[in-house]
Amino acid sequence: MSQHTPMQRLNGVTLWDGQTFRGTSTISWENDSIVEISEADVGVSDGADSDVSSYSVIPGLVDTHVHLGGYAGDGKVDWMSWPLVTPSEERTLHIAANAQRAARAGVTTLRDLAGDRHQLAVSRAFEAGIIEGPRLLVHGQVGMTAGHGDLFTPPHFPHRDPVADSPDECRKLVRQWARAGAHGVKIYTSGGVLSMGDKVGWRNQTNEEISTTVDEAHALSMPVAAHTHSSEGVDIALAHGVDSLEHGTGITSEHWPVLVERNIPVAPTLLINDAIADGRIFISSEAQEKAQAVVKERDLNFEGAGAAGVRFVLGTDANGSMVKFGDQMEEVRLMAEKFEWTAERALVSATSDAADVVGLSDTVGRLEPGFGADFIIINGRPWEDISDLRTENIVAVVSRGRVVFGKLPQ
Repeated sequence: MSQHTPMQRLNGVTLWDGQTFRGTSTISWENDSIVEISEADVGVSDGADSDVSSYSVIPGLVDTHVHLGGYAGDGKVDWMSWPLVTPSEERTLHIAANAQRAARAGVTTLRDLAGDRHQLAVSRAFEAGIIEGPRLLVHGQVGMTAGHGDLFTPPHFPHRDPVADSPDECRKLVRQWARAGAHGVKIYTSGGVLSMGDKVGWRNQTNEEISTTVDEAHALSMPVAAHTHSSEGVDIALAHGVDSLEHGTGITSEHWPVLVERNIPVAPTLLINDAIADGRIFISSEAQEKAQAVVKERDLNFEGAGAAGVRFVLGTDANGSMVKFGDQMEEVRLMAEKFEWTAERALVSATSDAADVVGLSDTVGRLEPGFGADFIIINGRPWEDISDLRTENIVAVVSRGRVVFGKLPQ
């Protein structure tokens, strides 16, 4: 169970608050709440503070697109079959372990975009302090038979996640996710890379089915994240008013004005598609060929999108296999390079802006009094030089007010 922690303080650290450089500061927190941020006490030493001026403090990162349901151990398993043959109770422990691993790497808020009762159970346990863990939001899937989400399960395997094949079934499944406590839903407007026998350009569900899903989700205050790799899929997602685009491979310059006007976030998932396309991870030749086509189209379509103001945010598709829970900092560095951003713009995309995307803009992503005590103590100044944003530079990570990695400078 969570325990009360006394007021803690770091004095003399260089602080970037998620939007702005605040200079040499003092940050004080109690339990899971930042109490005060002020100018540093110059020349004061009370035994609790020390010379920590070489360190910087930034908010914990927010990954808007992960999949926590995979194997969390150090052994070798088949990533696709393992969830199908592993008991539910055991899978839940792996989900918690994956989330905790991400937190130790500075990712203190996660959004699982293909979750179910297992992720929801872990999320509630974290929130109640039953076990220590980061903030976890969960979206349930609303997809079709033989759609991208369904094709991760072999055709004749009897145990399958729910699908929806009519407007009425879509509406019912959204309501079931709401009853289960899901924080949102995920839909598909194209096929995908890793699903078996799938084609990236395949249509997933009809306009009527998608329209119904979005309508019902919004009626129940649930945001809708849309997986899409094709230009047609982007058109469909925008036409039906989704709240975020996942991957967004098919985004073209014709989409930029709409995306910018509506301020729609896009999780570009750069690292995973690069790794699959380059063969850096063991994967089927089918998936590698699809990834190579996706990366080629993405690189053409994304050129100039960052300068045009498209709202890219940190979303890695991390699953512990192709992208580790700890690779998020590498993804941010890739985003800065791909979109020709300043270091500060890239860091905003992974902190305050990503927090807004997952609906926690008043809780995480910034360092302000009253916000949650989620932050990273790191060597360097990553808002000035994004190459400083590396896990090997982490000195300590504070998640929900407790040190989950390293030690506070003394």
